[in-house]
Amino acid sequence: MTFSKPLVALSVTLALAGCAQTSIQPDNAFTLTVAHINDTHSNFDPVKSSFKADDTLVYNEFGGFPRLQTMAEEYKLAAKQQNNSFLFLHGGDAWQGSAYFKLNEGAMNAELLSKMGLDAMALGNHEFDLNNTKLNQFISDINFPVVAANIDTSNDADLKDQTNLKPFVIFAFDGNNKTVVEDLNNLPQDKDLVAVFGLALDDMPNLAPNTGNVEFHDMVDSAQATVDMFKSKGINNIVALTHIGNAVDVDIASKVNGIDLIVGGHSHTLLGDFTNIGHDHNGTYAQMVQNPNGQNQTCVVQAGQYAQAIGQLAVSFDTNGDVTACNGLNILLSNDEYYHSPTRETESKFNSADTVKVVEFIDSEENITITEEEAAMRGLIDSKYKPAVDQAYGSVIAQVADEITHERRPGDRGTDKHGSDVAAIIAEGQYYWTNTEEVQQVTGMKVDFSLIGAGGIRTNIEAGEYREGNVALEMLPFSNFMSVLPVKGADIKALVEGAITATLPEGSHAGKFPYGGHIRYQFTETAANQSGKLDYVEVMTGTTAKPVWTPLEDNKTYHVAINNYNATGNDGWTPLFKAQQNNSGRVDLAYVDGKLTGFNVKNIEEVGGKYKVRYETEGPNCKAENTRCNTDAQSVIDYISNERPTLTPLDYQVVTFERTH
Repeated sequence: MTFSKPLVALSVTLALAGCAQTSIQPDNAFTLTVAHINDTHSNFDPVKSSFKADDTLVYNEFGGFPRLQTMAEEYKLAAKQQNNSFLFLHGGDAWQGSAYFKLNEGAMNAELLSKMGLDAMALGNHEFDLNNTKLNQFISDINFPVVAANIDTSNDADLKDQTNLKPFVIFAFDGNNKTVVEDLNNLPQDKDLVAVFGLALDDMPNLAPNTGNVEFHDMVDSAQATVDMFKSKGINNIVALTHIGNAVDVDIASKVNGIDLIVGGHSHTLLGDFTNIGHDHNGTYAQMVQNPNGQNQTCVVQAGQYAQAIGQLAVSFDTNGDVTACNGLNILLSNDEYYHSPTRETESKFNSADTVKVVEFIDSEENITITEEEAAMRGLIDSKYKPAVDQAYGSVIAQVADEITHERRPGDRGTDKHGSDVAAIIAEGQYYWTNTEEVQQVTGMKVDFSLIGAGGIRTNIEAGEYREGNVALEMLPFSNFMSVLPVKGADIKALVEGAITATLPEGSHAGKFPYGGHIRYQFTETAANQSGKLDYVEVMTGTTAKPVWTPLEDNKTYHVAINNYNATGNDGWTPLFKAQQNNSGRVDLAYVDGKLTGFNVKNIEEVGGKYKVRYETEGPNCKAENTRCNTDAQSVIDYISNERPTLTPLDYQVVTFERTH
């Protein structure tokens, strides 16, 4: 039996609640309904999750593309029936994140996203994870535009002629009828016009090293110039589709006049209060932010991560294009099969009576709904793509009794002050591997501790059988290689303090948050969402069984294991770049013809806003068929299979993050 809310009625009720009221001017006023997703990261299948139904912990699954497809079609049908103007937008980072992407790169995203009826997508940082040739192919293959108004592709060989990568797109609405306006100098006079422009991160070359010769310009300056241009043409209803993070969205809204709505991505923020289902209150959905002129406001939204939820809102404009109302919410899309245990064995499945109670609970809540998978998309995934993915997962390396969770910043989404148990396991594995005899013979260094950025970790460790592919295809999918580098203790302290401080603002991108192995530290927030101090950093000098914790010394040189992305100073780990500007001593590790090989780094230079690694002779050619670069994942696979076949969290805590609230 399948349980489901009447989705059409639900979508109309939720989207328009409070938006078509007497506050809206009756003459020539305009209301736009917007559905939105972001940071889907190739999560075509559902994500295993849990929630609380009253006091009962329920293990379920959320989302996946077939459920997004079902809900998007329901929203579109409801808008058509009500003759509402409607847009469906994606806040960027469709790429990366799952085994499907590892095997199919951008092709599967292009096929499935093109079936969803999107109107536009922001340009995310992970869209640059491969190279611009493949990004160009993806943009050519999709049937909706990618937008970014603050980039210049004229010097990039791959993207310079790409006509589907646009600064903006203009829509003309007559009720539910929608057309794209191509000529800004001949705008229709009898339609409601909406401009959707894109914003990409202006420090993209530091975050995504494969940006080619694309130039990225200041977000605030570009946004204001774009809005002013629209206004000069008589277009007053303006939407920014961004991939810059919720905190930056709010900052942009406070510095730019004239943006009516910001639909965002990048920080994976599921805005709204989800405490009713045992999840967090993640900030205000449809937050209104005062513009610098003190007169207008911008509405800001974002819809979480991994295709688990969809947002929908109605934004109303007066005749001047100013927002008069903005209301809506994010909805998590659940299945209808529930378990008492995270391992989801048959004996833990809810019986019919208990299932009915959960369904009744869900039906009483606004921000979670049972959603059937759209059959055609489910069938396409299962027949065309899933068999190769299932085959690629390889051997079982561990058994996991209880799910081990990853959260980027401690204290978020119900985690304690120690944060991610997954990150600590990964860092411990990389410490273990870089200290094996095979690796030490190549590097000539005994590693003192390891560090890892939280953003490079993409999944929890689910209960049940754990396979090689769960690590290499899902959890650490970026095919980074391990680096061992000598670095001063003072630089490590600067890295930890600076990276954490950058994650403090509400809704900030927390991917740079540092975890480690055989190292621990405490950070105390002194001003909420603004600043804090590093209380101590200690290195484990004993053994895991009998640890001895020794204070990190500023002037002492330590040998540190880090993946090459962070070791180069990317994603705000700038102290490591500065420490290697003149000379490095770092050794990068990859397999060439099946043999572990070291590549000696001379130094790192900043070239065109990017950090460029200079090798003593040559670096690893990760595109070559005889070279395998994913030693970051291999290190964890070896550690778990050799040392942790029954996988549980570590016995010691790496991070202690004392929050002020």
